[in-house]
Amino acid sequence: MLSQVEDLDPFDIAQRQLDKAAKVINLDKQALAILREPMKILQVSIPLKMDNGETEVFTGFRVHYNNARGPTKGGIRFHPEEKLSTVKALAAWMTWKTAIVGIPLGGGKGGVICDPKKMSQGELERLSRAYVRAIGEFIGPEVDIPAPDVYTTPQIMAWMMDEYETLVGKSSPGVITGKPLELGGSLGRGDATARGGLYVLREGAKRLGLDLSKATVAVQGFGNAGQFAVKLVREMFGSKVVAVSDTKGGIYSKDGIDYDKLVQHKKKTGTVENFPGTKNITNEELLELPVDILIPAAIENQLTGSNANNIKAKVVLELANGPTTPEADDILFKKKVLLLPDFLSNSGGVTVSYFEWAQNVSGYYWTEEEVYARLDQRLTESAKAVLDASQKLKIDPRTAAYTISIKRVADAMKLRGWY
Repeated sequence: MLSQVEDLDPFDIAQRQLDKAAKVINLDKQALAILREPMKILQVSIPLKMDNGETEVFTGFRVHYNNARGPTKGGIRFHPEEKLSTVKALAAWMTWKTAIVGIPLGGGKGGVICDPKKMSQGELERLSRAYVRAIGEFIGPEVDIPAPDVYTTPQIMAWMMDEYETLVGKSSPGVITGKPLELGGSLGRGDATARGGLYVLREGAKRLGLDLSKATVAVQGFGNAGQFAVKLVREMFGSKVVAVSDTKGGIYSKDGIDYDKLVQHKKKTGTVENFPGTKNITNEELLELPVDILIPAAIENQLTGSNANNIKAKVVLELANGPTTPEADDILFKKKVLLLPDFLSNSGGVTVSYFEWAQNVSGYYWTEEEVYARLDQRLTESAKAVLDASQKLKIDPRTAAYTISIKRVADAMKLRGWY
């Protein structure tokens, strides 16, 4: 199992992080009052006829956190334990994420409480379409642009786009991102989150004088971001991945782990555990390994006040959302561990989603090389700005990133006359 998640309210954490950064930049109290709460929250009930002929009622959410810098943007999760508090927190983090990489969008998020693993393809399609009908007036290419997230896929985005176009009676590919290529998706979207994170890592390693070609890496989580991190950190930098985990457990080998063989093993067995030539370890053990780089790419609240003192990595690259609690942030900063915060490090996904939206709206599509070059430029510049602010203000990189994002959003609100 993934390490014990402390009973922490995600939105409370998001607000605490905001308050901490607001103090650093003496943010106007009116601006802070606006930024502490989402602008709009929609909750919907979705009656759905199941394959067995019975109707079940699902609860769905969509949150617009702040649209001062442009239409709101954020994923849709299908998860049995989805909560409004989590959706609000993720919508807040999306607001800071789009601001930190300087794209003209705000933050949003959505979700449906369901267990997609227990649903047929037909049920999933009907749910996807019903959710869009329920929130149809709340989204649009100039209003709010959803995308895939936990347990949602390009196919689900395709159904949702098709349903939206049926509602509005016209082609509207820019309503949603993360679509299949055949329906206006962008090249380079698949590995964008991990690739963007590795551009940030490269900048962080430069500041520490860390040679990535000799670095050892542990990756917690083997979903999209985690898998691509394992693959690309070796391809791009020559680093050695010595530990990997998934929801069932982890593996360790000081000689390194072969990505292609591990993917085959996971496909065959459903887990990374018992991979030949490695030792099984727990997720908790993975986090505390003596590696140069730790990449949490699983779920929130993994690095906490109770284990942060045991972290031995020199760099923590957060590809998951909210993997580190405020208490752990303070401990790691005192220990001089360079923590590259989530809403900078995992912003590659939303950056390429923005590229997809821009291509949809203009009707002109870029090559994969163009996408990667633009992603590299944006993420590298953003990482430099955050690390410079951290150094100059003598604060941890997360708070530094917040100060930049908050100022950008607050400036847009002020220009609009909101305060």
